[in-house]
Amino acid sequence: MSVEILNGATIDGFVEDEEAFNSWVHDSFAALDEDQDGVLSYEEMLKELQCLRVFETEFGIDVKTDPDEVAGVYCFLFSQFDCDSNGVLDFEDFKTATKRMMLAVADGLGLLPLQMILEEGSFLKKAVEWESTKLVP
Repeated sequence: MSVEILNGATIDGFVEDEEAFNSWVHDSFAALDEDQDGVLSYEEMLKELQCLRVFETEFGIDVKTDPDEVAGVYCFLFSQFDCDSNGVLDFEDFKTATKRMMLAVADGLGLLPLQMILEEGSFLKKAVEWESTKLVP
């Protein structure tokens, strides 16, 4: 992990650079595709969603959450990725949903610089690294 400064423009720029963005999405997709069948099953995506622990913590403290409620949210999130509703995510589904989410994050951050702790390999860390290569002449 590292402390970085970024804003919405950092994310927008990375997403707009199709080569850089597609490369990162491809690598992320391949890492999630455990059986290397070219699609992500619900089970493969569930592991990633569970790693985020968004629903199990509040202000860094574990909270008791109804397992059925959490499962319902994960199913809903998966359906948001599954653009063609076929029960699996192909690369285009994954890329489209990832792009939508990242642009929403960029919009939410706005243009004021924020200092954040970023995990190595994360989308935001990759966007900051991409931006730093653009700043060096």
